[in-house]
Amino acid sequence: MSGKLYLVATPIGNLEDITFRAINILKEVDLIAAEDTRHTLKLLNHYEITKPLISYHRHNEDIKSDILIKKLLEGNNIAIVTDAGTPGISDPGEEIVREAINNNIEIIPIPGACALINAVIASGLNTKEFAFFGFLPLNKKNREEVFNKIRKERKTVILYEAPHKLIKTLGDILKNIGNIKCVLAKEVTKIHEEFIRGNISEILEAVQEPKGEYVIMLDLENFEDNSNNEFEEEINNKTIEEQYKIYEEQGLTKKDIIKQIAKNKNVPKNEIYKMFI
Repeated sequence: MSGKLYLVATPIGNLEDITFRAINILKEVDLIAAEDTRHTLKLLNHYEITKPLISYHRHNEDIKSDILIKKLLEGNNIAIVTDAGTPGISDPGEEIVREAINNNIEIIPIPGACALINAVIASGLNTKEFAFFGFLPLNKKNREEVFNKIRKERKTVILYEAPHKLIKTLGDILKNIGNIKCVLAKEVTKIHEEFIRGNISEILEAVQEPKGEYVIMLDLENFEDNSNNEFEEEINNKTIEEQYKIYEEQGLTKKDIIKQIAKNKNVPKNEIYKMFI
């Protein structure tokens, strides 16, 4: 008989933010798969839990998932934990859940702390509907695609961000979406927990030296997207060479760039094509 896979939520800052059920499950399982075994060991020592630990993180997820599935099929009960919060939410866990389903292994979620939920309920923004995008991609083209999706939302949008990337991300939001209303949640549940509210420009002034982990919440409920009109007006004032460079940076192919420039200039594509032979 197969073992059970438990997805155990752990504290995101305050060690008291763990359920009695989570503690009992961690005491009962045969093995704990942790994002960082050293970090999890501190939690286990605090609650006097002694269990075998195995490393399970983004960079070894594929290999370790196979190992864990094999152990589950042998009848071992396993708990998945991350450094903080709920497994699978911008953290490892999604891969092994899929593999467990494929192998008819029972999956049991153990509820608990989650940064995005605690941040949004205290934000003052609309909680009836919200969209979670996690961490924005680093790749410029992929990042642009995500911003295009965000602009279409008409609800609260939630992002995660690390301190050393916060200023750039807020700047990108200002550039790609506008000076919209925002709530920034810093170090949720920790000693220096803070909620900063205002427009993006005001938030940027308030966080000159970011420290800690951040949840960015954007108020897009009544957002009016004028970016396309503004972009079209701006790009039509540029030279053909400048337009080409802009579209090239966005990741468009040469064929698509020529097609778009021809459309902007209202001239045949061949005319633009000849210029770049």
